[in-house]
Amino acid sequence: MKDIVIHIDGELNAKLQIYYEYLLAENEKYNLTAITDRDEVWNKHFADSISGAVAIPQNARVCDIGCGAGFPSVPLKLARDDIDITLVDSLAKRVEFCKTLCAKLGISATFVHCRAEDFAKTHSQTYDVAVARAVAPLNILLEYTAQIVKIGGMIVAYKTDLSEVPAAENAARVLGLQLDMHYDFSLADGSKRALLVYRKTAPTPSKYPRGQNKPRKNPL
Repeated sequence: MKDIVIHIDGELNAKLQIYYEYLLAENEKYNLTAITDRDEVWNKHFADSISGAVAIPQNARVCDIGCGAGFPSVPLKLARDDIDITLVDSLAKRVEFCKTLCAKLGISATFVHCRAEDFAKTHSQTYDVAVARAVAPLNILLEYTAQIVKIGGMIVAYKTDLSEVPAAENAARVLGLQLDMHYDFSLADGSKRALLVYRKTAPTPSKYPRGQNKPRKNPL
């Protein structure tokens, strides 16, 4: 376990302000987030997303599965320009939002409109790191992400605590993953958060992730 502290400097803060203003404007059309108060967005979206930077190696190729409104990958990229990001989401409107957002922020990224299960079929062992936030329970999330990560790579799961770890033990074993480390931290409002870092130690069997929504219907 490690504790982390999140600092947002002036230049990063200015970029996040652009992000915030665009998020609010587009949220009226697309319902991208239920959180719209500035302080809450800074804490619960921006600071929370940036916290993952502590676990990501230099110059890593990172894939955000279920990117939504760009969390966590866009704040991560703003804080860590060395990383390469790919944003994947099953809803076209979210992908288009992220494309326009990144253009406004001057961020280079790859955008894919695709279900996680289908994306994994063509991107097996492609990425150094997979990140995911507010996508699914941990055992389901591991199935969505394990296939795309290289052996020796990692999955960084954003959670509130460690409560989902026991239920994900079988999924981790089947998918060739081991819980390597977790980081605990608190947001400015006192909310507790945890980063769960799974290392890929063996190949993920080719049948995973399963299609036809089976990861959710019949979790490992």
